[in-house]
Amino acid sequence: MEQSMVGLVQNETIKLLRRRRFLVVVLILAILIPIFTYAQYRSVVTAQERMGTTDWRPLLTQQIVDMQNRLASSRLPEEWRDFIKVRIAQQQYYLDHDINPMAPGGPTFARGFMDQAISMFLPMIIVVLAVDLVSSEFSEGTVKLLLTRPVRRWKVLTSKYITLLLFTSLTVLTTLILAYLLSGVVFGYSGWDLPILTGFEVAGGELETSGAFMLPQWQFLLMQYGLGWFVCVVVATVTLMVSVLVRSAAAGMGIMMAALISGTILTQMASSWESSKYLFVVNLQLTDYLNGTLPPIKGMTLPFSLTVLSVWAIAALIIAYATFIRKDVTS
Repeated sequence: MEQSMVGLVQNETIKLLRRRRFLVVVLILAILIPIFTYAQYRSVVTAQERMGTTDWRPLLTQQIVDMQNRLASSRLPEEWRDFIKVRIAQQQYYLDHDINPMAPGGPTFARGFMDQAISMFLPMIIVVLAVDLVSSEFSEGTVKLLLTRPVRRWKVLTSKYITLLLFTSLTVLTTLILAYLLSGVVFGYSGWDLPILTGFEVAGGELETSGAFMLPQWQFLLMQYGLGWFVCVVVATVTLMVSVLVRSAAAGMGIMMAALISGTILTQMASSWESSKYLFVVNLQLTDYLNGTLPPIKGMTLPFSLTVLSVWAIAALIIAYATFIRKDVTS
């Protein structure tokens, strides 16, 4: 008699917990978030000491001046020149409307942390969770028992995928909670209602502010971490496919790490290779669209990146299921 899907998911959850991968993820977050908190604290203190004031307006004005000085360099690449111009326009908008974009507080740190973590740090953590979900069955010799039970193969893989989605969601939620709680020790826990500007659009290298509007920071965080969750789900799905295709967890880890690192490099030089915008690793920085940051390639938009990532996730699922259902476990 076939097991129910709930039973299968419970079994997969127990297996994942026994491998202590999620515990490793929580420990990584618990160690690195305080380090990032201290680094940001030192950055704020250094800027305040250099300016001789704790007022955010002179600090923001100095940032604008520094970026304008960088624009004066003739050796600055054109794509960086466009990026800096957009950044100057955005910072000036904050200054003109008397809004501190980085008011200290746990929620503000959590927002900045997701901006920095969405394209590399969080995807790598998800890879740690997902990379041996299927390949471990081969390395531990349990694959024959797994696939010869009276349970349809698609149900087995579906239970693994549901379990992976549950722990991916839990990882993103844990990231938000730890970022808020640990950074709040230094920066305080206020700032949920801080007005945050969004709705910026970049057209032809110029920042369009006509559609900008303010949201309380808690709503912005929901949008931001929602996009972060979506990115993590896509990375988890692609990693699941790799875990099905490759029998070695080490090989799967190498493939995914190489993909994520190359994506970071490509993002810096993608403007010279326009077709790279169809690679999923170039579209991971979704929160940039909320912040009005210049995309890696002109013409990229939030709907475009969401579509590209969705196509990659669907294709990865199709390949994973087609391969797993037909997999030969006799060799």
